Amino acid sequence: MAVIKKKSICIIPARGGSKGIPGKNIKDFLGHPLIAWSIIQARKSNVFQRVIVSTDDEHIARVAVKYGAEVPFLRPESIALDFSSTEEVLDHFVTWLYSSDAELPEQIVLLQPTSPVRNKKLIAGAVEDFLRSNSDSLLAVIESSIFLWRNESAPTPLYDFQDRPRRQDIPSADKVYRETGSLYIFTPSGFLKNKNRLHGRISFFVCDASDGVDIDELSDWVAAEALYKKILESPREGDYFKPCELEGC
Repeated sequence: MAVIKKKSICIIPARGGSKGIPGKNIKDFLGHPLIAWSIIQARKSNVFQRVIVSTDDEHIARVAVKYGAEVPFLRPESIALDFSSTEEVLDHFVTWLYSSDAELPEQIVLLQPTSPVRNKKLIAGAVEDFLRSNSDSLLAVIESSIFLWRNESAPTPLYDFQDRPRRQDIPSADKVYRETGSLYIFTPSGFLKNKNRLHGRISFFVCDASDGVDIDELSDWVAAEALYKKILESPREGDYFKPCELEGC
């Protein structure tokens, strides 16, 4: 694990503006700012040389530093707008890395702060899988239903409903997966060449369904808190960080 730590950097993007949930990234989630969960998960995974937050907001920056992240710059306003893409943020970050005197990592791990529910082993496990698979990029996914449809005005199945398979009989190659948005891994050189976090040989890291939470609207927030509370009351509680484990970090 020490070898991985010297080669990996974590980036957590968190802009100040949020229309769905105002102040979302620093809003209290089970006793701590939402972004604190991703910072602590990254730090305690013990695989990163640095955990960096990219933000345009000084309040978010102070919270990030309090929980142990670095904020070496404030993101330009031009890439902190409602329509700014994550790829633009990553391009700014990777370009900054290349222009700084710091040692370049072999891989960058992107954690979205809107995904606070992560198994303690998820991040390290994903990095290990990425290295083992010799991939150029990786994304976290959860297994989804194969019984999918599209086009509301003209419903079209994405499977043969006249020969509906049993779930247990679905071949591995035919299974479908949903991108969680929680975690991505990529090489900085590959990103600069392709301007996309996913490039080259892409691999999956299949997560538990509980780790597929993505908070966008208030209803997502309520559901995520309820899910986390339920997890912490279950036999799986030791697999996830408790609010008290974030104290004093």
